[in-house]
Amino acid sequence: MKSTNGHCALALLLSIGALLCTGAVAIAESEFNEPGNILITDQFNNRVIEINPAGKIVWHFGNGPNDFSANSIVGTNDAERVGTKTLMSGTGIPAGVDPLCPNGCVDNRVILVNEHGHIIWQYGQFGVTGAGPNQLNVPVQNTFLPNRHVLITDQSNERVIEVRRNKTIAWQYGQTGVAGIGPNQLNNPNAAELLENGHILIADENNNRAIEVTHTNPSKIINTYTTAGGVPFSGVAFASRLPNGHTLITDSNNSRIVETDEAGADFWHFFTNARAGSNPSPLPTRAVRLVNGDTLISDQFNDQVIRVDSSGNIVASYGNINQVGFGTQNASQGMNGPYSAYVIGDYTGITPPFDDDEDADD
Repeated sequence: MKSTNGHCALALLLSIGALLCTGAVAIAESEFNEPGNILITDQFNNRVIEINPAGKIVWHFGNGPNDFSANSIVGTNDAERVGTKTLMSGTGIPAGVDPLCPNGCVDNRVILVNEHGHIIWQYGQFGVTGAGPNQLNVPVQNTFLPNRHVLITDQSNERVIEVRRNKTIAWQYGQTGVAGIGPNQLNNPNAAELLENGHILIADENNNRAIEVTHTNPSKIINTYTTAGGVPFSGVAFASRLPNGHTLITDSNNSRIVETDEAGADFWHFFTNARAGSNPSPLPTRAVRLVNGDTLISDQFNDQVIRVDSSGNIVASYGNINQVGFGTQNASQGMNGPYSAYVIGDYTGITPPFDDDEDADD
């Protein structure tokens, strides 16, 4: 074991296993970043955790539910592993959600951290809300692109932006600050994914659709997804293209994960609120298809991440259904609104190898 925070005492970390001082924990080299581990954004616990398949926490960034400072990651919605680095969005917490943060707590950063918890790249400024250079307004999702740019879903600015490492914007879809459904308009976008054909797949949440747009200036819509199995989407939180050409939609307000196509067929679905003990409206936020055919679901207000097989059986679960919790040892101690979950080495988006020695901006 080694301490990843020079300001914390290793003996104290080992004795209480706590989240202390700044973002990261003591880690075991043999456990960190292992294929098959799961990277989870534990939203209202203000942290990103990496767990092994048994649920043991082997790494984290963020100091827990009582820390709303820049040393944590406030209200994080998305994190992906890039080599040994972790790219994560500091979404912030809206007013009225947390009694310790009654007027809301702003983060508004996308940060890339190394395994020691050191920030090596950042877009956006902690506590600053805006749409100018190096400013964000509720960033909810981030993807590291093959060209080393970062695709950011800047939700309350009503846009998806592609940011160069020098912090200039290379591409944008959506009119900044304008909510709409017309050409080049979005309404509360919640995610964006680069497709193998070069297009961008956007979850346009409050327009109740996913759209596939060209990665060009200007862009045009190629496909629109608004329904599956005759049921209109309501609150599209995430969309992901599958190897078979179908699209996996997280239909959040309907508590449904559905595999569909351009014609609106229903090839597979799973309702997260149909489980015993479920919150009536769990609002699932991410669903990704794994190589073995299982689907990993972030079931936000059921406070769980679940893995479901192709027959709809839950084969693994992390956290306790509809029970908020927090612990530093294992996910069985609980989570609070887990928003995203990706299996390392399985679903990480289209992410190239990353030069671990390159800790500075390009």
